[in-house]
This record gives sequence, C-alpha cells and structure tokens, in this order.
Amino acid sequence: MNATLPAGSDDSLHAWLALLARHFPEQHVAVPGGQVSYRVGGRSDNERVVVLLHGISSGAASWLNTALALAADTRVIAWNAPGYGSSTPLPMAVPKADDYARRLQQMLAALEITQCVLVGHSLGALMAAAYLAHGDGRARCTLLADPAQGYGAAGQQERSAQVRRERLDALQRLGVAGLALQRTRLLSAQASEEQHAWVRWNMQRLDAQGYTQAVHLLCGDDIATYLQAAPRRGVSVACGAEDIVTTPQASEGLARQFELPFQLVDGAGHACYIEQPSSFAALVRAQFTSTNQNR
Repeated sequence: MNATLPAGSDDSLHAWLALLARHFPEQHVAVPGGQVSYRVGGRSDNERVVVLLHGISSGAASWLNTALALAADTRVIAWNAPGYGSSTPLPMAVPKADDYARRLQQMLAALEITQCVLVGHSLGALMAAAYLAHGDGRARCTLLADPAQGYGAAGQQERSAQVRRERLDALQRLGVAGLALQRTRLLSAQASEEQHAWVRWNMQRLDAQGYTQAVHLLCGDDIATYLQAAPRRGVSVACGAEDIVTTPQASEGLARQFELPFQLVDGAGHACYIEQPSSFAALVRAQFTSTNQNR
C-alpha cells in the first residue's frame, strides 16, 4: 500500500487521519486491572505478527505508515502503553519496565498471540527488553530501535534527577498541548513539515498521568539490567543515522556491549520509523527470515 501523502501539512494530516481510521483502527482488550488499547492493521491471521511499542512522546497511531508498509503480508499490532490512548494506567506511581512488560504479556495472551516479532522504539525498547528478560517468550525476534537506555544505572543519579525535573517541570508549565507545540528533537533537520505535523498530532494526545509514569520509568530504570538477564539470540538494534536523542554512537555501543547486530536507518532522526517508514518496515520484515532467531 502506498503511504505517500499529498503536499501541504494540513492536507497530509487529513490524509493520514483518513488512512488511520480506515486501515489502522483502534481496538481494546480487557486485561487484569483494566484494558489495553491498540491499533491493528494488515492481515487478520496470526501467522506473521509484528507487535510495536512506541516511545515516551508518542502513541500507537504514530506507527501508521510503517503499518501500511507491512500490511500486505503481516498482521500489525501497535499498543498504546499503559496511560496512553485509552489504555489503563499502571497502578503504581513509579513503575519499572517489568510493570509495562507484565501488561504487554497480558495483552499478548488476551489476543492469543503465541509468536511475534517484537519492535520497541525508544522507551518502548526498554519495555521490550524487560519482556525478553522476564516475559513468557512469545517474541521470536526483537528489534530495539533507537533504544532509550534509561538513567537508572549506578552513577547516574544526578543525571536521572535532572531529566526527571526538566521533563516534569515542562509538563507542569506547558501542559500536554504546550509540549506538543515545541520544536521536536525526534526528527532530523531534513524532515518534512508533514512529518512534524504528524509528530505534533500524536504528542497532543498524550495523557499527563501516563506521561508522568513514563518519565519515572525513563529516569529510574536501566536497559542493561534486562539485556543481561535476557536470551539475546534473535535481538538486534537499529538507530536513525541522524538521531540526536539516542545517538547512533550510544545505540551501537549498546549493541556492541551485548554482541547484538546493529543497523543504521539512513536519512532519519530519532523517530526513524516516521521519517523512513519503508526502510524501517524492511528492517522489521527481515526479522521473519533472520538466522538470528530465538528458538
């Protein structure tokens, strides 16, 4: 399916929203303690399933063009993390990645997904790593894209406190609407106005409680803890070549530390799947035929 949008940010946004309603609708599934909202597209069977986990400033809808690029031969499920969209927030004020991973496991079980390719972007990569370490093994391969490594490691207390303070102060001062109007660091300098409009639209739908919980996760946990405990066969790392948030150097360093395959997504910043959906979809699709699979 061709995901190219017409010129002009307003026209493009309307086109995206029409595609979203028609080809990537929101659904809900009950889980213990509440519900998970998710978007689903592509094939209706469970033969080839991709499960997509978004980052801290985004949501399930942001994956639209990647989902369209995968739709011909893949069932695509993009969750709204707890506290995002209409997903029930987690019960604790300061959650860990394990808490998100437990909710992910509940969603996969409720949807009867027994095997999938799991893709975690940014903070979603931290959640995916926790699922790999302590989940029930439904991911045959996992792609950690532009991974947020967290600030919970020993020796990062000062940086953790600074990031927590900056993000929560900005939320209190500007509100969700104001945060969405800030010029984003998620895209490269070459990103189109249409892509900026799409990032803003998704950010405008953040929930203050869910975002606050996610900030606590970012500042209080550490991806290395989970990767050390996880089976790493079938895990790989990718990063936008122009990512200034979780840089290629940091992402490649993580891959090297855990002896994981690493790939760059050319012509893209942090939200590489928004800037280069076809290239990103090709990376995801390659996971189904990878020789580096969990067995």
